Amino acid sequence: MTTRAVYEGQRSISNRRVVILTRSSFIGQQRYSAITWSGDICHDWGILREQIAAGLNFSISGIPYWTTDIGGFFSGNPETESYREVFVRWFQWGVFCPIFRVHGTTYAKEPWRFGSEYEKILVKYMVLRYRLLPYIYSHAWRVTSEGYTLMRPLIMDFRMDPKVADIDDQYMFGSAIMVSPVTLPRIPSRRVYLPRTMGGWYDFWTGKRISGGLSIETPTPLDTIPLHVKAGSIIPMAPPLRYAKEKPWDPIEVRVYRGVDAYFTLYEDDGETYSYEKGEYSLIPIRWMEDEAKLVIGSREGGYPGMLKERSFHIVVVRDGYGVGVEESKPYRIVRYDGREVEVKLEGSIDS
Repeated sequence: MTTRAVYEGQRSISNRRVVILTRSSFIGQQRYSAITWSGDICHDWGILREQIAAGLNFSISGIPYWTTDIGGFFSGNPETESYREVFVRWFQWGVFCPIFRVHGTTYAKEPWRFGSEYEKILVKYMVLRYRLLPYIYSHAWRVTSEGYTLMRPLIMDFRMDPKVADIDDQYMFGSAIMVSPVTLPRIPSRRVYLPRTMGGWYDFWTGKRISGGLSIETPTPLDTIPLHVKAGSIIPMAPPLRYAKEKPWDPIEVRVYRGVDAYFTLYEDDGETYSYEKGEYSLIPIRWMEDEAKLVIGSREGGYPGMLKERSFHIVVVRDGYGVGVEESKPYRIVRYDGREVEVKLEGSIDS
């Protein structure tokens, strides 16, 4: 009743989108723009580990927007090494939650309070979250239009692989990125299972391609959370931002992970109102055709006030050592796009 009252009340007087944060959750409340957080939790490693399974259970139950207090509500001291490490690992994982937020009591948790070494890592992951906004926002549209969910237990996407049935500390974030959080202190690596899939997987940080159906040891230095991208994926990335609406997403870096055909629909709207319910949004289909080594950026569908009429796409075909990590990559090709279909054919080898 509370979420419904707030939602319907605001919608009756404003076209601005409603956001409600609640620690109570019931099936069906997602229709009222409710985000559930896991409550006033402590900050130790065991709690962090349990949050991952909790989030996956929420998601598979049909509640797509879920989050935690990064670093625990009952905070540790940012001046202690032990809390700095668990906070960094929690923060890294938080980038790959539907809602990314820090909250807590007792101690303030601004990045600079953790010391320069840790601040650098935290800023790196803030930049990554902002760079992934086109990918995240497009999947959020799928939540609205298809009943999709962002945080996906592996069984949802790899149901023919029996080995994923009892994995509760790895998951897909959207259609392309598999996340394997670090939940133990001072470990040099963690075991990661790569589900069976055509084309295998790419290490997000190195570009190395690995076959599926394997368990591997993945290095876990403090600044790295294991991330693997499914072959046959397209990830659009924004230029580095300091906040979500600082500037338009232009240019967009389009990372192509080869191996099999891939498809992605880039969704955009005004980011603030419910005008998308009246059809004020745009869709740009992007297709990779493996056999032809060709990328097609299709004709734009729809539009909305303030939409970029022209933009640039920086095409990056990922390989070992190229198109990796947080930083912008030197594009293989720059495409000027005005809403009409464009084809990009790879010429010769791209492996050098």
